[in-house]
Amino acid sequence: MRTVYAITSALLLGGSALALTSQMPLSAQVSEPATSSTAIVPRAGAPTSFAELTAQLQPAVVNISTTQRVQLPRNPFAGTPFENFFGGGQGQGQGQGQGQPQTRRAQSLGSGFIISADGYIVTNNHVVSPGAQGAVVEQITVTMPDRTEYVARLVGRDPDSDLAVLKIEARNLPHVAFGDSTNARVGDWVIAIGNPLGFGGTVTAGIVSALYRNVGPAGVGSGGAFDRYIQTDAAINQGNSGGPLFDMAGKVIGINSAIISPNGGNIGLGFAIPSEVAEPIVRQLIAGQTIQRGYLGVERGPLTEDLANALGISRERGEFINRVLPDGAADRAGIRAGDVVVKINGQDVTPDNNLSYIVANIRPGTRVPIELLRDGRRMTVTAVVAVRPSAEELTGQQFDPEAQQEFDQQQQPTETGDALIRSELGLVTQRITPDIARAIGVDSNTVGVVIAAVSGSSDAASKGLQRGDVILNAHGRPIANNADLANAIAEAKRQGRTAILVQVVRRGIRPQYIPLRLGN
Repeated sequence: MRTVYAITSALLLGGSALALTSQMPLSAQVSEPATSSTAIVPRAGAPTSFAELTAQLQPAVVNISTTQRVQLPRNPFAGTPFENFFGGGQGQGQGQGQGQPQTRRAQSLGSGFIISADGYIVTNNHVVSPGAQGAVVEQITVTMPDRTEYVARLVGRDPDSDLAVLKIEARNLPHVAFGDSTNARVGDWVIAIGNPLGFGGTVTAGIVSALYRNVGPAGVGSGGAFDRYIQTDAAINQGNSGGPLFDMAGKVIGINSAIISPNGGNIGLGFAIPSEVAEPIVRQLIAGQTIQRGYLGVERGPLTEDLANALGISRERGEFINRVLPDGAADRAGIRAGDVVVKINGQDVTPDNNLSYIVANIRPGTRVPIELLRDGRRMTVTAVVAVRPSAEELTGQQFDPEAQQEFDQQQQPTETGDALIRSELGLVTQRITPDIARAIGVDSNTVGVVIAAVSGSSDAASKGLQRGDVILNAHGRPIANNADLANAIAEAKRQGRTAILVQVVRRGIRPQYIPLRLGN
């Protein structure tokens, strides 16, 4: 099982929790700026040592910790005979027996690096953010390699890119500079410096394993607007978040941010935000500017093999449009659900350069040409890029599983023509009625066929279809009943397709297109 971890160590202080905050003894550090020198750059091939490079860079890498106040929910058993069994009653602090909210202290640990002699520090946003719902960050502390501590001020943060800038009041600090990550090559040596698991001043080495890697909430290949990471096998663990990834010239080409691991430990899959992405955002945050990104107003997905086959096109480049938001930039430009966008503003849409990333990096208000495929025809539209909404505004509703329990009572058809049929998609479907629509939580005027059962061995099951989903469209034609679905499947087979594209809706989820293999 593969999991993406933001690599901050979060520790709860209280009860039996142990705060692992001690650091190993460090040697004295120089006070000069930690700048690179051509004399310490190793020749091509494996360097004999990273010691000289590390000695110059390590003084600029700091430990970042936050002190947080966490308010726990009130005891629901307060005032009852069960109060003492659930954290209330005597010995739990004044007011606990009255069911008042409890508070605990918490601490998070991460890394950062100094980019100016007067104390500007770059780190990850999640390092300096509350670690739990209801938590409040009371103080941010920066600890230098010589153990000198400073209270830091939060200058600015950008949650979308997971970047933050801090400021400490000091002068003549050692500092490092951003490099150009566009010059990085797979196989180049890199070193990471940070504070994994509270062990300060840890240096690890490795190579650039991959460039422009997509890593998002859904895992590798999710292709979000901010997924453009440098992958490295340099050992990175929890607490390395916000630390620098250096090239052999001593320049910061990445900010270590995430790992993929089955257990949260290092397995050689670390990911860093490239400097080409981070540096402009850091400069804007220091200048007090609001970070604005472009937005088209579409829901899109990758052009998979099955989807390309269902559309009868090549899957070499492009992304499929599942939905166009009403009155958004894409809608005003004439883009429709079912289109395949292949080029934006002269840039090819590919897995490494996806639609969201291209648009997010276009200034809002810019007019851009968009090349797309529709019904096998190539065409170009012009869109005026809008401002990307906040993450909260983009969050959709969650599916309510209780709706399916109510749908279980609607198993048998109630009208002529509703008969359940099995299809070559591994589905049992029936025409949706207003009663069924209300039971599963979709609009009572919805027209389509509802899924009554899904074969566990079918392609439909592997792609997440479930009982209560409604098929609205198949093979480019609206579906009103089982006969329409059967005709669409037959037409796709006559055209030699091995998959058929269906549009599906369920409660709390907007309509989406899903390619399903035929012959289950």
